Amino acid sequence: MTEAILLVGGRGTRLRPLTVHTPKPMVPAAGVPFLTHQLTRARAAGVEHIVLATSYLAEVFEPYFGDGSALGLRLEYVTEQEPLGTGGAIRNVASRLHSGPDDPVLVFNGDILTGLDIRALVSTHESTGADVSLHLTKVADPRAYGLVPTDATGRVTAFLEKPQTPEEIVTDQINAGAYVFRRSVIDTIPAGSPVSVERETFPDLLAAGAHLQGMVDSTYWLDLGTPAAFVRGSADLVLGRAPSPAVPGRCGDRLILPTASVAPDAKLTGGTVVGEGASVGEGARIFGSTLLSGAIVEPGAVITDSLIGVRSRIGERSVLTGAVVGDGAVVGADNELRDGVRVWCDATIPAGAVRFSSDQ
Repeated sequence: MTEAILLVGGRGTRLRPLTVHTPKPMVPAAGVPFLTHQLTRARAAGVEHIVLATSYLAEVFEPYFGDGSALGLRLEYVTEQEPLGTGGAIRNVASRLHSGPDDPVLVFNGDILTGLDIRALVSTHESTGADVSLHLTKVADPRAYGLVPTDATGRVTAFLEKPQTPEEIVTDQINAGAYVFRRSVIDTIPAGSPVSVERETFPDLLAAGAHLQGMVDSTYWLDLGTPAAFVRGSADLVLGRAPSPAVPGRCGDRLILPTASVAPDAKLTGGTVVGEGASVGEGARIFGSTLLSGAIVEPGAVITDSLIGVRSRIGERSVLTGAVVGDGAVVGADNELRDGVRVWCDATIPAGAVRFSSDQ
């Protein structure tokens, strides 16, 4: 059955401070490292052997997942010494693949949460005889993405980098970050130097007359690059909007891990996750947010669409909306933190120090 390469080398700069101590794929979503959801979905589609292309904080992956046997997988790890980009990373792990030259090899980006029908992508690849097949998804505003127009048969006709003007938006189809490569095509990527599969490999293959096939699959799709998106993705996993066999519990309004403690009158809704050893005090209200392990929310705090880091503390009556609080940080009582604020790891905000409304 199909082998896969999982690209998990990114630095996660847009997610900082969450990624100061933890690589992005290992940040918990719905109670387990995000990577677990990708691995279990690949396994459910029949994938047995996955090579992880690691770089940033590479040393944390193998101690957690080991040889993959707990998930029914064979996992291998290849660490880049110098960042090689998406194409370079794929080429760098090619020696670990066992597939024959014409066999399909799946490639996944490590920061995409999707309901993609993986088997359908592979069968599309095989039935069309493509050199590379790409999962495409439709988005309302494609300006932030690379556009991938296709002809009536689904064959890719161009790769257009982030469009700037209305005339350049010729399609709402974007590259969704999952591919099937014919094994021999991977060997054509230059070895040992940085290569972008999106900006170099795919356009070069197209120019050389290769067959690139697009498969539009409009199931759930989310790029978890920003804190707001990551929080949303975790909540959607808990709510059951995004499918994953790895969610540790039934889908519903909340996920409370076994060693967490929550006051009886606290209100948790919207796919909120309370991590191992975390605690939520009396009268606290938490909507669509994630509390990582050991986080403490004191009585009366109100937290919406926020991510609260490992062992951090949110003081009484503080109100957080769209906030990210780094590991070990302390937000004192009676603070108000609004959309986009990032409190760095181990920082301390004194009681009543940050307000948007009057303190009366």
